[in-house]
Amino acid sequence: MSMRWNPDSWRNKPVVQMPTDYPDARALAAVEDELSAMPPLVFAGEARKLTERLAQVEAGEAFLLQGGDCAESFKEFSTDNIRDAFRLILQMAVVLTFAGRKPVVKVGRIAGQFAKPRSSGLETIGDVTLPSYRGDIINGMAFTAEDRLPDPQRLLKAYHQSAATLNLLRGYASGGYADLYNIHRWTLGFAGDNAYGARYRDLADKIGEALAFMEAVGVTPATHPDLARVEVFTSHEALLLNVESALTRLDGSTGEWFDTSAHMLWIGERTRQLDGAHVEFMRGIRNPIGVKCGPTLEPDELLRLIDALNPDNTPGRLTLIGRFGADKVGDRLPGLMAAAKAHGKRVVWSIDPMHGNTLKAANGYKTRPFDRILAEVRSFIDVAEAEGVHPGGVHLEMTGQNVTECLGGAQAVTEDDLSSRYHTHCDPRLNADQALELAFLVAERLKAGRQARSAAA
Repeated sequence: MSMRWNPDSWRNKPVVQMPTDYPDARALAAVEDELSAMPPLVFAGEARKLTERLAQVEAGEAFLLQGGDCAESFKEFSTDNIRDAFRLILQMAVVLTFAGRKPVVKVGRIAGQFAKPRSSGLETIGDVTLPSYRGDIINGMAFTAEDRLPDPQRLLKAYHQSAATLNLLRGYASGGYADLYNIHRWTLGFAGDNAYGARYRDLADKIGEALAFMEAVGVTPATHPDLARVEVFTSHEALLLNVESALTRLDGSTGEWFDTSAHMLWIGERTRQLDGAHVEFMRGIRNPIGVKCGPTLEPDELLRLIDALNPDNTPGRLTLIGRFGADKVGDRLPGLMAAAKAHGKRVVWSIDPMHGNTLKAANGYKTRPFDRILAEVRSFIDVAEAEGVHPGGVHLEMTGQNVTECLGGAQAVTEDDLSSRYHTHCDPRLNADQALELAFLVAERLKAGRQARSAAA
């Protein structure tokens, strides 16, 4: 791999998963130029701070919670949806923090997660074949020739929606909405107002007791303002490299390049080719980055990817996000973890239990069973502990809305329920109750591991 890099050097490499059928190349180039002149969405200092937080995860001193929509849409963009997603991340983080006795680094799949890779560039219904829907940033979901035509103006709309989303998130994070006592009251409602929440009440009650003690000794948001503020970072898959390079800026204080579209970017399972455009682009930006690691990834290829993307072995720079499936994680993950550890690679290990557990229900709906999602997370923790590696985090597709897209959970969503509130534009998401239930169950597993280590010591 050539050592020379600039934000457009990816254009000299093989490109996959990017649309090539824009009808007007000059209109696309004009939009890219316009994006290049837009203000940054995030700042270099914020991205560096996230690298520092992820270095704590790599050292085993923190846990990474990364989650949000499968793909953001223009139609569902609203204050309520942004607020509910933010609230859900905070609720999950409080549960995980209390059980694991470690801070949780909160990273949303938000304010830029618009594009989706597709297994095929074409979709056929009956005798009609059209380009596949690739996310609102590229084309429309309706199965018409007009809607499926890529439109460069959508790139600008996605930028402005991301800017508005970030503005609201920053307000929520620093304006008192994230008060720790408020978050606990929301979570206590989940555990106390529903019959299926009985098993979580003990943990919720213990969190309440800890907060009551803090209040009794004078530790409140009034005396300690940090209790009313949180850090929440943004992330998305760096799929559309023309957008990512247009929003890449040179940090004048360090001479380093940062992709200012998000704090963290990741490379997907379909775009991690060593000689490809996506690896070429990502190796040059200084943001913390991730790589999805699926069941076809071999240890030697993983080591080459790590060397290409993190040649200085910087802690917090690179997160490896497993996405194997509950039936494959136990076979495929140990070799990858063992290889990285044996070669001294400073990486964060996280698990995406969503993508490897997708199936089609009898009624035709794409879905994911909750028990398989949970099983992959538990297996990830088991493998990590067996390999002497910190199980660093989870990466989830979820929503704060009350959708019925994933099967199971304490509410027992069935195949017959899928049609009632199936709203996703791409892949099925955990609803708010399922996501919070997963946080409680993962918290129980982390707590058991912590107690076992204490007993062994």
